Amino acid sequence: MAVNVPRVRAWASGLTPFTLLATVLAVGLGLLAVYPLALVVTRPFITDGRVDLTPVRDTLAQPDLDTLLWHTAVVVGASGLAALVVGAGLAWLNERTDARLGLATDIVPLVPFLLPPIAGAVGWALLGSERSGYLNLALRPLLGAVGIDLDQGPINIHSWYGLIFVYTIYQVPFVFMIVSAGLRNTDAGMEEQSRICGAGPLTTLRRISLPAVRPSLGAAGLLMVWLGFGLFSVPTILATQTDIDILSVRVVQLLSFTYPPETGVAIGLNLIVMLVVTAVWYLQTRILRSDRNSGIGGKGARTRPLRLGRWRPLARLAVLGYLALTSILPLGALVLVSLSGYWSSSVDFGALNLDAFRRTLSDVTTQEALVNSLLLGVAGATIGMLAAAVVSMLVRRSGRGAGLLVDAAIKFPPTLSHLVIAVGFVLAFSGAPFYMGGTLWILLLAYVSLHMPQATTASDAAISQIGAELTEASRLSGAGPGRTFRRVTLPLMMPGLLAGWALLFVTIAGDISASAILAGTGNEVVGFRILEVFASGDYAMLGSLSIMLAGATALVVVPVTWYARRRTRTGTPPPPGGRP
Repeated sequence: MAVNVPRVRAWASGLTPFTLLATVLAVGLGLLAVYPLALVVTRPFITDGRVDLTPVRDTLAQPDLDTLLWHTAVVVGASGLAALVVGAGLAWLNERTDARLGLATDIVPLVPFLLPPIAGAVGWALLGSERSGYLNLALRPLLGAVGIDLDQGPINIHSWYGLIFVYTIYQVPFVFMIVSAGLRNTDAGMEEQSRICGAGPLTTLRRISLPAVRPSLGAAGLLMVWLGFGLFSVPTILATQTDIDILSVRVVQLLSFTYPPETGVAIGLNLIVMLVVTAVWYLQTRILRSDRNSGIGGKGARTRPLRLGRWRPLARLAVLGYLALTSILPLGALVLVSLSGYWSSSVDFGALNLDAFRRTLSDVTTQEALVNSLLLGVAGATIGMLAAAVVSMLVRRSGRGAGLLVDAAIKFPPTLSHLVIAVGFVLAFSGAPFYMGGTLWILLLAYVSLHMPQATTASDAAISQIGAELTEASRLSGAGPGRTFRRVTLPLMMPGLLAGWALLFVTIAGDISASAILAGTGNEVVGFRILEVFASGDYAMLGSLSIMLAGATALVVVPVTWYARRRTRTGTPPPPGGRP
């Protein structure tokens, strides 16, 4: 069916109750992101009612600014590129080949994501410390047997390669979920036709598969930039013992460990990050604006796996090896230190006990923190993804003007340090007229606002793969924008939205940065509790709490992942000429 794009846009831009509601929702989300930021950002730059650029000059005058930016760019760039390659490769093996191992291959790449980053970083510190790391203690005798005697090492997790490796581990799940949803939403029959015509697997991958999931790759790349620049817990554990300077750590030091806090310089450093994110965001909008990315049309998507033949066992072994390397090892280190009760270079296996788990389970504060975090995760992810779906639809139909302005208002404020935004939420909502300070409501608002870029990026990728002929067919059938969105657009977006929901749920449930400012004795959450336990040096309780959080989030993420795949297999779009 020929698509008259101007007619579609004219229809979508008409004022209806649904479009009015979508516009109000988008503007509200934009204000929720901009208002707290404006309160905290304008103060350092306004002196006696006049603009004061002293914070900018102080930022540019930092003696090691070039080193700080270079180190951060190397770590973020290298880990982001590695995560794109590994995550997309795992997604392709799982969605397009017969190397799939059922639900296990849906979950394996996500396992590192279920551990809070601070706990994962501690797990790798337990494994890879040069002298007393568990992995080094196991490797040195083996190397000594072949004549290689070492007093320390051979692994040093407190290094460039160690830092980039752990960064990559915590970014792969985002790429895997978004690219997997994109592959499930595209017609695998085109790839099969390519192979029938004589093209090899690599040619098909380059000419057919990669262009089809270009929106998903663009969305994942944008998330890598956000996550890389904003990740704090990993570098604060692994980079502070080396000469590697990371921007997120410096911002936290300026805000929390400098008196008086150098808020102006912290914001100035984050403005540099915003410039980088702006460039990446612009590239993503160019990708999503092209109609050539639409992969769902009037015919249902099909999935026909590529037979790997003799490479199939090796592919499965690689997936399982990835699980062992990135998940079982750090989780095992946390379990071992939890059962031991302390971290030591020698482990008395006969003295292992469950005391740390008993202490964690019997601690009333920890119980409350777990329940609150899981409730906030479910509520925040549900609200965030439904709102993101509506906003993505509105932005796509609105074109470049107001739509991109609202999109920028939602996405760009959270590119600043979450600690800076959290301070803004304290200023905006703790006092009159809201009086939300110390409640779960201020945490919910902050979580939704801070993580909306992840939600809208996932929903942007999902909606960009839906061909315009489907909404045009709905219009010709007499359905309005609201009914079309509910009966056509939303069901076809569902795999991508469910992937985004799982990302938001785990991120919110284990949030540490915003929780450090907004949580307290009256609204305990796991992130704040983990910081308390880490500050006390109780590695045993830190490990047991992290394991419990990972188990609880897995109980939610696994069914959601299973349902998303089941819905993809059973759901089909409405016929082009049928009434939705």
